[in-house]
Amino acid sequence: MSLELGRMIDHTLLKPDATKSEIITLCEEAKEHRFASVCVNPTWVKTAYEILKDTPEVKVCTVIGFPLGASTSEVKAFETKNAIENGATEVDMVINIGALKDKEDEIVYRDMEAVVQAAKGKAITKVIMETSLLTDEEKVRACELSVRAGADFVKTSTGFSGGGATVEDIALMRKTVGPELGVKASGGVRNRETAQAMVEAGATRIGASAGIAIVQGEQGQSDY
Repeated sequence: MSLELGRMIDHTLLKPDATKSEIITLCEEAKEHRFASVCVNPTWVKTAYEILKDTPEVKVCTVIGFPLGASTSEVKAFETKNAIENGATEVDMVINIGALKDKEDEIVYRDMEAVVQAAKGKAITKVIMETSLLTDEEKVRACELSVRAGADFVKTSTGFSGGGATVEDIALMRKTVGPELGVKASGGVRNRETAQAMVEAGATRIGASAGIAIVQGEQGQSDY
């Protein structure tokens, strides 16, 4: 079970003070445990790619418009293209949260679509909706817009906004997007029990810095 669960984990290091040596360690751990990907800030994509280029089963994932989602669609699209040029094959973009709350759904959709189109054929796209800031109705609309925009995954959280994944949110997201889209639980997943609960609720990917603790049945410390 630990190997199967490990293949669902995006081994994550997004803290602002991450150093090159820590990124190298993250990548080596991902190789050892056969995680799905490493998830790093854009500045580290090229470093991660160089370490992992001979380990194709471990992808390089990065974040776009992170952590606030407040940059323009054009900037997010450029950031996506640049990350792909540097070796990323998965991009996790933060939506325009304020526009969603204002019910400006076309703005949210165009924001998502800009990233999806920039990544098309080159990287899979995960849409981070920051569930801790949203009502259930807003979560449903964000999921529906993600499907419409052609995203590959919906994702709960950045881990930087005071709340993370919950089983209830994963179940709601899975119900909304149906069986085809991926659902990523991220933020606050620190142990195997929580990770398995997320999978049972419908998650197909886990974003966590506690990946090793999860597969070893221990307790991790960090939220992201």
